[in-house]
Amino acid sequence: MSAKVRILPEQLANKIAAGEVVERPASVVKELVENSLDAGASEIVVEIEDGGKRLIRVTDNGSGMSREDALMSLERHATSKISLDSDLFSLNTLGFRGEALPSIASVSRFSISTRVATALEGVEIYAEGGKIKDLKACGIPVGTSIAVRNIFFNTPARLKFMRSKETESGHVNEIINRLALSRPDVRFFYKVDEKQVMTLLNGDIASRAKEVLGKSLINDLYRIDAEDNEVALEGLVGSPAASRSTSAGIYTFINGRYVRDRVVQHAIMQAYRNILERGRYPVLVLFITLSPEDVDVNVHPTKHEVRFREQSKVHQIISGLLEAFLRKSPWLVQSTPGSLSLPPRQSSPSLSRIEEVREALLKYSSDPAQTPLHFPAAQAKPARSVHSDDSSFRLPNDSATSLDGGYFSSLRIIGQLKAAYILCEDDNGLVLIDQHAAHERVVFEELKQGFNSESMEGQQLLFPETVEFMPDEAALLKEQGDVISRLGFELEHFGGSTWILNCVPQVLAGHDYKQALRDVIEEMTGIGSSRLIDEKLDDMLATIACHSVVRGEWHLGVSEIGQLFARMNRTDFSGHCPHGRPAVARIALRDVEKLFNRT
Repeated sequence: MSAKVRILPEQLANKIAAGEVVERPASVVKELVENSLDAGASEIVVEIEDGGKRLIRVTDNGSGMSREDALMSLERHATSKISLDSDLFSLNTLGFRGEALPSIASVSRFSISTRVATALEGVEIYAEGGKIKDLKACGIPVGTSIAVRNIFFNTPARLKFMRSKETESGHVNEIINRLALSRPDVRFFYKVDEKQVMTLLNGDIASRAKEVLGKSLINDLYRIDAEDNEVALEGLVGSPAASRSTSAGIYTFINGRYVRDRVVQHAIMQAYRNILERGRYPVLVLFITLSPEDVDVNVHPTKHEVRFREQSKVHQIISGLLEAFLRKSPWLVQSTPGSLSLPPRQSSPSLSRIEEVREALLKYSSDPAQTPLHFPAAQAKPARSVHSDDSSFRLPNDSATSLDGGYFSSLRIIGQLKAAYILCEDDNGLVLIDQHAAHERVVFEELKQGFNSESMEGQQLLFPETVEFMPDEAALLKEQGDVISRLGFELEHFGGSTWILNCVPQVLAGHDYKQALRDVIEEMTGIGSSRLIDEKLDDMLATIACHSVVRGEWHLGVSEIGQLFARMNRTDFSGHCPHGRPAVARIALRDVEKLFNRT
């Protein structure tokens, strides 16, 4: 009986590998440019014709290869980047498999010209379908030039899956953008059908992002440089104003390698969860550095996916560092748009500012019966308007608030619009604040702090009320009763589907606390594990906060606005409500001047 299991021919094995590595022309560009970067190139030229179907050429000024190395590079699993098993956990190069060149050569008409600095002449190799057809000496500068013609000429089934040249060119362009962002110190030139379409000179990440992502976006990017004991983050983080409807603007690099890892993306979205509306994604260029031993890049042939040794720990660190940076809301306090630097640390007020505060306080007529800021229920709207004394609009009657150095307390209050929006000004123009969204954010953060410290204040009901729940909701109450209690609700099972509500969160007193409870239960339904409960906690607290603050119109006095601003200064992500809607909007002075033809 003849054997059924046999070794595949080398040519067939290369074609199978090509199916994993070479999906389209963009895949070829990725592999060749990564090889150029590994070779130490400082300048890379990429040329394509007919979307890469007719020609893909990548030329670099890297270290080049000798005749022997060039021949060996076309053999499967031939590489200079690893030699031992342990090398897989100490990789400092983008490539390491030794499959790219033979796989590409097996499905194209392939030529490589290369020379090392110590050789007087270079070598040129021509291959068709993976078989070497010609080998000769050639004159070439130090470096390597690889031309891939008629890709998939010998695999017509694969050729049918190719899209239009515009689509394929777009994919190539995106690959170059990713690689260019990863190495701003390298010059990139991109030609399409013999026309120069991209010229990227070497510089820093700010200048490279300006060229790749667009000048209009640069004003919404802010530099981050943070680290934990084991993980460091560096790069550019976008403000909520730069969000997009897809994740295409998320560029993440692990140890210099572009990845689209679900753990990393989830950590990013976790950090942005309370400053972006649902369905929106941030724009950022994030370089994540950690020990090569803690990450395995040998997961997929495209190397876009990785596996972390301690996945949850890496997720927590990335999310924590990014969230700590976002708490500063640099898009609010940044004085010079587009400067791409961390906002200055809050410092003590200058003497001139103190004198200005004192002068305003002397003019301000205080109300001895003033009480802490509290928005009553939305149904009751007292006929009250903002004070008209112009001096009182500068600062509230609270010296601690005035001198706290916070951004919002430094604003000069103008008044209210439709009793729903607070109008202020700073040195750069007009600032509009949605008082509902701002107050909602403040209450949300206070609830979160109370929940974490298990000191959520409750309000006992004088007359307990009964609440009916659906069977699945009742089951959830029994399972997650401790979480409900920590939120400030005190429920007692009366029998069947009926529960007695004895206590509610203090912030809900005077509001529709029964509807808030139902909304919280709905948020929790179907979650299951306690870990997911923790992830949903912010949504539940946001629901309570939303029910506890005033909606619609409400007239505020200057002192109340000042107290709200003081609390906003102490609040994380104070520029957005917990659901991601913006609480603050700006109209630059130059835009106002344009309205009156003053520019």
